Order: sequence, then C-alpha cells, then structure tokens
Amino acid sequence: MLCKSEAIVIRSLDYGEGHKILLLLTAESGKVSVMARGAKKPRSRLAAAAQMFTHGEYTYYQQNAGKMGTLNHGEIIDAHQPLREHLLLGAYAAYLAELVDRLVADQEGRALFPQLAAALEALERGKDAAIVAHLFELRVLEETGYAPMLDACVQCRRDIDAERAAISAGAGGVVCADCRKSVQDAIAVGAKPFTLLRLFQRTDLRRLGNVSVSEETKRELARILDLWIRHHIGIPFKSRHFIEQMEKHGL
Repeated sequence: MLCKSEAIVIRSLDYGEGHKILLLLTAESGKVSVMARGAKKPRSRLAAAAQMFTHGEYTYYQQNAGKMGTLNHGEIIDAHQPLREHLLLGAYAAYLAELVDRLVADQEGRALFPQLAAALEALERGKDAAIVAHLFELRVLEETGYAPMLDACVQCRRDIDAERAAISAGAGGVVCADCRKSVQDAIAVGAKPFTLLRLFQRTDLRRLGNVSVSEETKRELARILDLWIRHHIGIPFKSRHFIEQMEKHGL
C-alpha cells in the first residue's frame, strides 16, 4: 500500500553501502520504519530527507502494517538544520526523538506528531530547551499511560495544598500531607514546581509562549521528572545523560 504523510525523522541508521533505515513519527500512522535506498549517497534525491529531525511530506510503500516500508519520496517542510549544528540543542532534540523511539510502540503515537513538530520548532527559535523537554516528557508520559495524577491526592482524592505537596512514583501521583505519612517513596515538591507541573500537564506545545523559570525551579522539575521516568520506564536515555554531562561542565 502506498502511504503519504507528514513525518519527522527520529532515527537514521546507515545500512549497507548506500542505504539508510529511517524511523519516522508520522501524522497518519504513528511510528513507522522505512528503508531509504541510496540515501547515504550525496547525490541521492532522498539524502536530505533522511537527515535527523527533518520534518517533511513522505511517500512510502508498506506492504503490511508494522512491517518496514520503502521510502519513495521525501518533500522537506523544515530541515531543522540548526538543531544538527548546535551541540546542546541537538542533544535536546535527540532526547525528544529518543523518548518517542523507545517508549512509543510501532504504529502508535499519532497524537505526539504535532507536539514533536512544535517542540523542535521551539528549540530552534530559542525557547528554553529544558522547559521544552519537560513539556514533551509529560506529553509522552500521557500518551504511553505513565502520566502522574496531579489534580488531587492519589490516595484520598482531596485537593492538594501546593505548599505541602509531595509526589510518589509508586503511588502514581501527588499525595497530600496526611497521606504522605503512609507513602514510603513520597518526596516533597515545592509550591512553584508543583504549580508548573500542573500547568505543563495541560500545555499544548503548539501554544507555548515565553516562559521564564528560575534555574532552581528547573533543577527541581528535572529531579522530579527524572525520578518519575526512572521508576516507570526503568531504562537509561543516552541523550539525557549527554545533556546532563554538558550542563554539568557548562558547555
């Protein structure tokens, strides 16, 4: 079956002497793998469309759903060249792509396509990369069923006092001051990080405006979401580790 869809390249692997295997997040069919024959060759008509983070209109042949297809044509909408040239921004873009690659099942993730497109555009426009990453983390957690419950205490369903909020990965969300006593892995969440987590969980990346967040609050958000992802996903992300090392050394 011949398929045509907007898509973003989230993985590009060399294959053989001249080919590439691409993992696309498509607007129509979610995550799809395709063979781009000859794409490694500089003069190939598929070479540019096979670059990481490229957003384009892709035409590919796929005999059966879930099986690798063959790329026929790629019309570039946004090449996102700056993301491949800037080391830190490229690392953040790679992290967003890795989240989809490793957490989203094949033929799933259609709802994430516009969010990823908006996230890459936000990175390129100079939005706070850490905030963009946290927003996208929450979108992926929601799509894959791992999102924290933040609207009320996960134990007793009472409203949460932001000044005394705590979050438990094991319990599945925030807990109030009373219930925290019986939840072993609950960690305190400051009022600002808690308020932002609630706001971010409802924020569409396509409507992201200018957000100013202190470095201290960003560190707390990173700590909370890192603990959450480690507990529920349990796999290391190479791109996330690279970002942490770069920021640790001030690069």
